[in-house]
Formats: sequence, structure tokens, C-alpha cells
Amino acid sequence: MISSFHVTGMTCSGCAAKVKWVIQSVSDVESAEVMLQDGIVHVQSPRKIQEEEVATALAPHTKYTVLASHQVTATKEVNLPSKSVTTYWPLILIGLFLLSISTGISWQQGGGMTLWMEVFMGGFFLVFSFFKFLDLPGFARSYRSYDLLARAVPSYGYIYPFLELALGVAWTFLGGTWGVAIATIALMGFSAIGVILAVVRKTDIQCACLGTVFNLPMSTVTIVEDVLMVLMAITALIPFT
Repeated sequence: MISSFHVTGMTCSGCAAKVKWVIQSVSDVESAEVMLQDGIVHVQSPRKIQEEEVATALAPHTKYTVLASHQVTATKEVNLPSKSVTTYWPLILIGLFLLSISTGISWQQGGGMTLWMEVFMGGFFLVFSFFKFLDLPGFARSYRSYDLLARAVPSYGYIYPFLELALGVAWTFLGGTWGVAIATIALMGFSAIGVILAVVRKTDIQCACLGTVFNLPMSTVTIVEDVLMVLMAITALIPFT
């Protein structure tokens, strides 16, 4: 569960680090993410953390104050739509377009499954990175709510879309080379770990696969998306083994 608190008095990265350390000492808090510019602290925990608990922990540090009545579950958690075909229609539609384009180009060029996969993978990463770039800060915030590396290194949330863009260009112009396939397995495989953990914990958070343009709840659909990319990349390695 993700809960959010508004903490005043933070003026620098040192303040943010101190507040993070203090709040993470609260019982059952797994991690805390401090948004210094907004004064918001997102807390990950298996239960609902009470405002009083955070206020008590910060009490010895009089510079920092938790604004009364501000604790809410994360905004993305509250406004998430139900998990249905209609909700995931944008994702399904993108998949159908990619399938059509890949099939058409492969059939016209006579490239078979290899060309089909390379076109699909290239299109996938280019399209998905495009949506992330539409709201890079928003994507980074959403991604940090479940990705293990982005949670530990917040700047990774800003770097990830560029990595997807690079993979899209690589699959499009280089094809399924050994290096491109390995990079895909590493990136998508690690990303899938955070997704799987979020789904297993039944955490109601926004899926960042299409950035913040579409409000998609995290579900097994996201796991399938990541794992499918890993499996297709592994397929590209078969000729090299």
C-alpha cells in the first residue's frame, strides 16, 4: 500500500534524506520516497500508515511538520479504474496495430518470423517510449512506485524512457543481434521483477507502461507485456547458441 504525506520544512536534499530516514524507521514502513519540490512523501507499506505515526517520528526534528488531514492513499491509487477490457483498450489497440504492421512488412519483404519480430520489437519500444516522453516527470513518479531500481535511484525513472528509445532504434536498424537481445532481456527482465512484486502484493498503483497519458492499473497484463518482450528477445538468441 502506498500512502502520501505532506511534510513542510524541507529545503534541501539533506532535509529530504533526513525525513526519508526518519519515516523509514516507522514500524512496517518498507520504503519512503521524498518529492522535495512538492514536499510530498510517498510511503510503501503492507498496511495503512497513520499520520500520527509519521508526526510522532518527526517530532524530535522540529523543523519538519506533517500537515494535518493531508494523509491520503496515493492519487493514482484512488483514481484507478476497474480492470477490464475497456480499461486496457489503448494497450490492446497498440498491440493490434503493431501486429498488423509487423505482419504486413514481413509478408511484403518475405523476411519470415525473424523480420516480423524485429519490426514488432522496434515498434513496441519506440511507441512505448513516445508515451513516456509526453510526461517524463509524471512517468518517473509513477515508475518509482514499483520499480526496484527507480525506487533506490530516483533519476533512473528519467533515464528509463531513453533506454527504451535506444532499444527501439536498435531493433529497427540493427535487428535482433546478440547485443540488442541481451540488452532487452536485462532491461525488461529486471523491470518485470518490480511489476510482479506489485501484482503479487495486490498494490493498487498506476501502470507506467504508457506513461501517464492513460490511467492503467497495474495487473497481470503488465507482467505479460514485460515477459513477452523477454521471451521474444531470447528467441532472437537461439541462432547464436
